Amino acid sequence: MNDHRSVHPALLRFPPERLRAYVRAIWEHAGSTPREAELVADHLVASNLAGHDSHGVGMIPRYAASARANQLQLNRHAQVVRDVGAVLTIDGGLGFGQVIAYEAMELGIERAKKLGVCAVGLRNAHHIGRIGHWAEQCARAGFVSFHFVNVAGDPLVAPFGGTDRRIGTNPFCAAFPRDGAPPLLLDFATSAVAYGKTRVAYNQRKPVPEGALIDHAGKPTVDPAVMQMPPFGSLLPAGGAASGHKGYGLAVICELFGGALNGGYTTHADTLQKTPAIVNGMLSVIVDPRAFDAMGAQQEADAFVEWVKASPVADGVAQVQMPGEPERRNRVERETNGVPVDAETWRQIRDAACELGMSADEAARWAEGTG
Repeated sequence: MNDHRSVHPALLRFPPERLRAYVRAIWEHAGSTPREAELVADHLVASNLAGHDSHGVGMIPRYAASARANQLQLNRHAQVVRDVGAVLTIDGGLGFGQVIAYEAMELGIERAKKLGVCAVGLRNAHHIGRIGHWAEQCARAGFVSFHFVNVAGDPLVAPFGGTDRRIGTNPFCAAFPRDGAPPLLLDFATSAVAYGKTRVAYNQRKPVPEGALIDHAGKPTVDPAVMQMPPFGSLLPAGGAASGHKGYGLAVICELFGGALNGGYTTHADTLQKTPAIVNGMLSVIVDPRAFDAMGAQQEADAFVEWVKASPVADGVAQVQMPGEPERRNRVERETNGVPVDAETWRQIRDAACELGMSADEAARWAEGTG
């Protein structure tokens, strides 16, 4: 890596409840209601617990910068702007995505209970974070869901065959609830890695996997600095050089479904984001599985899972996993041993807390574990 910071910083470990309390305190100081601060804290720490540090508490400095730029709007709520029964269009007014998306899913779940299905078009929400969180919300209520997301006006990914950033990381997610078992949950960015993972790698002074990045000249690199400092490089679509057309194609669909279809906007020259804000659109389809003529759906799902997991494992692999299993194992480990946060990210969070209204003394107490 072409990085002057050569020593990997130590990882700190924090009990999850301490992190939740700290995040709640930060946003209450900033002006959030207790309920908003709670939803934001629960979501960010849940992302860390799932192993997705890219969408966890390390997002706080970016959110703070967006709030200072008068982009992120505190204490906003989901507004239904069109209701045609099985289709709801919701505007977020640049409110906290952790609040807006939660409320949008609640509205969609209630409508799907009545009609069997509901398509929710969410637009103009500030960063809605880890999309799996919203699929899990639907699954807890017993509903199948799938979600197409765009990151409007914030290109970070080169198109397949291109050499500069033109597309957002545009996640896709789907979940299938199971009786007496955790849901099957698929959640991934359509880029080779999430942008936030390059931030985590940069702060931890580690390379990213090969095939994930190109520099400003379009040359492959493993140095996350190309995503953090100019001249900027680009993420590559999921699949890399061999099959990146698949990740790229899905990213295009996410852009159209999550951005254009719900009355939001897509990424192009006229919509490029010039602030720290992260603006998301999401098309969510929420389905009551009981509405189908499939009395044996759960048994079929269980039989399929058992069949797949019985495959002989390849060299160096402990077991065949189903989507969602790595996140569940991460939760168990991190609930027991604490959430790891590198020292640089922890410093950035403390600075953001002070910028949002927390006193230096109180921020220091939280940093020392006595807050």
